[in-house]
Amino acid sequence: MLAAFQNITRIPELKRRILMTLALLAVYRIGAHIPTPGINAEALAAFFRAAQGTLLGLFDMFSGGALSQLSVFALGIMPYISSSIILQLLTVVIPHLEKLSKEGEAGRKKITQYTRYGTVILSIIQGFGIAFGVEGMTAPGGEMVVLQPGWGFRLITVITLTAGTAFIMWLGEQITEHGIGNGISLIIFAGIVAGMPNGLISTMRLLQAGEMSLFISLLLLVMMVVVVAFIIYMERGQRRIPVQYAKRVVGRRVYGGQNTHIPLKINTSGVIPPIFASSIIMFPATVANFINVPWVQTVAGYLSPGHWLYSVMYVGFIIFFCFFYTAIVFNPVDVADNMKKYGGFIPGIRPGRSTAEYIDKVLSRITLGGAIYVSAVCVLPTFLIQKFNVPFYFGGTALLIVIGVAMDTLGQIEAHMLSRHYEGFLKKGRIRGRR
Repeated sequence: MLAAFQNITRIPELKRRILMTLALLAVYRIGAHIPTPGINAEALAAFFRAAQGTLLGLFDMFSGGALSQLSVFALGIMPYISSSIILQLLTVVIPHLEKLSKEGEAGRKKITQYTRYGTVILSIIQGFGIAFGVEGMTAPGGEMVVLQPGWGFRLITVITLTAGTAFIMWLGEQITEHGIGNGISLIIFAGIVAGMPNGLISTMRLLQAGEMSLFISLLLLVMMVVVVAFIIYMERGQRRIPVQYAKRVVGRRVYGGQNTHIPLKINTSGVIPPIFASSIIMFPATVANFINVPWVQTVAGYLSPGHWLYSVMYVGFIIFFCFFYTAIVFNPVDVADNMKKYGGFIPGIRPGRSTAEYIDKVLSRITLGGAIYVSAVCVLPTFLIQKFNVPFYFGGTALLIVIGVAMDTLGQIEAHMLSRHYEGFLKKGRIRGRR
């Protein structure tokens, strides 16, 4: 492993790409600490400490703490992700977008352009929402968060936050093009990792104060290693359906006659289901911070992390979105038609409709297992906080993103090294990412 990292410095292009990626991520982290004009930082921080476990806390995690400081990058990359997801959903129902998605590189560039426009529109809408919402915020002590409310503050906030999101989107594209790749994912990765040291410091303080025993700390450390290994194992897991292609004679040449397989991942939907589930369930708790109505506060209490109803609904939504998103990104009918077109077939299964039904049946079974796995990992933080008084969210969506992006990045670095005949990270086998 050490020799593999030493080989990185011997490849000028790879070294340049890694340094470029680190430099751009450093720019992102610097921007996350530049505040938006007109904000009382102390009052805002006090408000967010009281809003933990809401949708605001979830967005603040993805922005690397930029939302709790209302910095220029407060919206983070979430508008871009939302725009991408919306376009993926619309591709299924709008024929024009579906046609573009099948036109190769030109079609993908057009869809990327639509995604950018959607990102700007969503950023403007969310910027106005944050501006109006912040004006009504007060710290627990009654101190106003906005120093001078009004349309001047609102317009400045919208322009600042929209420009910040557009700049982050540009940073992600530069990392993808000139860096190591996966720019948007690495930006989310950097934001989540930036908040982990605070959780570790809080754990050390509890240990020193005697509020957490040494045995519990060691148990958490062992559990951390086991959970990380389990996530890596599951993210790499796949069901391979064997496929054979019949030989075709064209003139004097023989084509086909090869054996291959269709890899079906256990977790095809990635981290989209827990993000959607968290957003839907935490919405009432977020609204409760702005509306002081008794029944709204009661509903928010039921749907807050730690309550049994929250856990049940969270698991249910994750399972639903796992099946829903998998059905959108993977179409067994298209796969079966393409196989039949090029003379491929699954041994023992008739081409066409029977093949599509077989693939759908296998995909449904492994998706159920993947949904249960994602649900277990995402419910883990609530269990740890209730039973062991852990001061940070270990597990869940954040851990899935961190491990998945790390696997993808290592896989891309290894591909660069192997393409230039250098030894990779592992002597046996190769590191496979989620894709």
